[in-house]
Amino acid sequence: MKHFLLFYSFVPDYLERRTQYRDAHLQLAWRSVEAGELVLGGALADPVDSGLLLFRSETQNAAETFARTDPYVTNGLVTAWHVREWTTVVGPDAAWPVRP
Repeated sequence: MKHFLLFYSFVPDYLERRTQYRDAHLQLAWRSVEAGELVLGGALADPVDSGLLLFRSETQNAAETFARTDPYVTNGLVTAWHVREWTTVVGPDAAWPVRP
């Protein structure tokens, strides 16, 4: 399995606007965890202007599908998003472990 990072850029008033969509967003996220796709996710702090979600799958489709259906995206709290493959090489969950 490969790792993919989903990057979100938030609107300036994200913290004030997220309340009404947060439960639906979290339900989507936990369903993705239960499906074995989403590993970790959350907002970056100080300032809270972006988010990052780590997916484990064979293709970036899981991350892209998540973003396209995420209430934060569909309701305009996310101004831009993109997915990048992450070549993980160190740690117990590394996709491509490399040891010296």
